[in-house]
Amino acid sequence: MAENGTDCDQRRIGMIKEQHNGNFTDSSLLNERKRRDREERLNILLWRQPLVTLQYFFLETLINLKEWTIKLWHRRSILVSFLLTLAVLTATYYIEGTHQQYVRYMEKKFFWCAYWVGLGILSSVGLGTGLHTFLLYLGPHIASVTLAAYECNSVNFPEPPYPDQIICPDEETIEGSISLWAIISKVRLEACMWGAGTAIGELPPYFMARAARLSGAEPDDEEYQEFEEMLEHAETAQDFASRAKLAVQNLVQKVGFFGILACASIPNPLFDLAGITCGHFLVPFWTFFGATLIGKAIIKMHIQASTTPPLGLWGEDKLFVIITFSKHIVEQMVSLIGAIPSIGPSLQKPFQEYLEAQRIKLHHKSDSGVPQGENWLSWMFEKLVIVMVCYFILSIINSMAQSYAKRLQQKMYSEEKTK
Repeated sequence: MAENGTDCDQRRIGMIKEQHNGNFTDSSLLNERKRRDREERLNILLWRQPLVTLQYFFLETLINLKEWTIKLWHRRSILVSFLLTLAVLTATYYIEGTHQQYVRYMEKKFFWCAYWVGLGILSSVGLGTGLHTFLLYLGPHIASVTLAAYECNSVNFPEPPYPDQIICPDEETIEGSISLWAIISKVRLEACMWGAGTAIGELPPYFMARAARLSGAEPDDEEYQEFEEMLEHAETAQDFASRAKLAVQNLVQKVGFFGILACASIPNPLFDLAGITCGHFLVPFWTFFGATLIGKAIIKMHIQASTTPPLGLWGEDKLFVIITFSKHIVEQMVSLIGAIPSIGPSLQKPFQEYLEAQRIKLHHKSDSGVPQGENWLSWMFEKLVIVMVCYFILSIINSMAQSYAKRLQQKMYSEEKTK
């Protein structure tokens, strides 16, 4: 497979050099024009060219809707089957009967799982700048469950209101009876669904590289171009980053399924390169996606508790979150904050107030006369989430506007070649 890939790469590089003639006989002029066009696209931003950006965004949206409509029409048999299934499920949902209790249960589980899968997709799909949904949603959820479990000495939170609200069960529990495994089991579904979403979000680089290899076209994608340059200069690579990328590429290419599984199972910022490598070397879809799904949704979500803090933060490890927010470590961190000279006590107070407010809520004491004013830590985190989501939406608008500008530039290239 490696020899065939090398031959194909050499032929493709030759085709790229030969296909530009007329006004673009000099390859240096062509590269310079591509660089200027890319810089021009990157300047299409809402805060620099608002009217142009919004116009291009709406035009790109209309083009995408048209393309998706055509694709659905070509697959109308699948669409009709989906609509019939949806009609049957809708009828089942509204018809009264003893089955309604199971319908309500399945509805709750389906939307809960879809919520976390969707957040996982947003985290890795590459829309705009990407949304760090582990730090904003899954991590805080795991931390809340961990704090509640140690405070209640149980994970049998009443449903409802869990998961919308966590309160301690009425049953008496023994101090210190909660275990790490019990907390892991409580958040396993959410973590695995989020991991499955991140696996789905890794598919675009794979499909892009696969389509480029099969068609012989050269996509204007920086990561893919970097991958091709890496293949051309593989023997002369000296710096650590290039060697690391080559190691990932060689592992995936030579080991196959288990190489992909290894890359997906550990915190790995270069995994996009694994997807591009698999697509470029025409690795079968289920080999790539199966290994990615197992690695991200199962193994990576259950990394051993000996994970070090930097690795846990880097790899979005739920075990690190659980250990960090265990009761004794939280108390130690709060006490260490108070030991900071001069500003320690003033910083420590809001943390203590927040933890005390959470304990009151867990024990049904929201009406016990204790002031329930909003803590500034909660206020800051809510505003941080809003700012990051807004920036994520703005980045999608900018990205789609730049995609439309790219269409215009490609159309200009085609018109110049036909002259």
